Amino acid sequence: MAQRTFEVYRGSEVQGALESYEIDVDEGMVVLDAIHRIQAEHAPDLAVRWNCKAGKCGSCSCEVNGQPRLTCMTRLSDYGAQETITVTPMKAFPVIKDLVTDVSQGYRNNASIPRFKPRPRDTEDGWRMQQFEIERAQEMRKCIECFLCQDVCHVLRSHRKHEEFIGPTYLVRTAGYSLNPIDVEDRSEFLKGSAGIGYCNITKCCTEVCPESITITDNAIIPLKERVVDRFYDPLKALVRLVRRS
Repeated sequence: MAQRTFEVYRGSEVQGALESYEIDVDEGMVVLDAIHRIQAEHAPDLAVRWNCKAGKCGSCSCEVNGQPRLTCMTRLSDYGAQETITVTPMKAFPVIKDLVTDVSQGYRNNASIPRFKPRPRDTEDGWRMQQFEIERAQEMRKCIECFLCQDVCHVLRSHRKHEEFIGPTYLVRTAGYSLNPIDVEDRSEFLKGSAGIGYCNITKCCTEVCPESITITDNAIIPLKERVVDRFYDPLKALVRLVRRS
């Protein structure tokens, strides 16, 4: 049984610091296992959010050595045997306590998305669609709302625009609706306005950290940006709309 040193953030948004812990570790342990051992042996009041421990609930997101990670899927063996492992809360969100952050603004942003609106069923065959159309929307349904993409987004992480920009997590949710072949809701005004899609400058950092390998930038955000451009900035389409109104 080997020993490892961990530095874990303790405190709140107002005041906090890293505290060092040295624990025995077993082969195959993940960072969340180590956090639980620290709770059991050294700090029973250490706050950490977790649920499934299988990489599917998105609850245990933290930053491990400065990188946004699911702690239940991050093995200690990914780091050097003598390397100190530092675990801190996600930087893009206010800290409630220790490793637990306040992500409630995200749920309010989610509630603001115009709901899925299916077109009427076809008389003969219901809702017919092609397989490639299904797959485009299905990719977005893989999202586990871990908020790692929100955490690396500079609009939220550096500029704290949580109320002006819904972030990549909920742009993925919006794309899941809008790319569905039977959806008829026009969300372009929402995207341009309260969703703040113009803040995104497609750096692709959100795609890089997604544990479900969703191609967030190329398959979700860019198609939504294209719809906004078509709706508000295409001069030919603006002329057609003007003619139709006259």
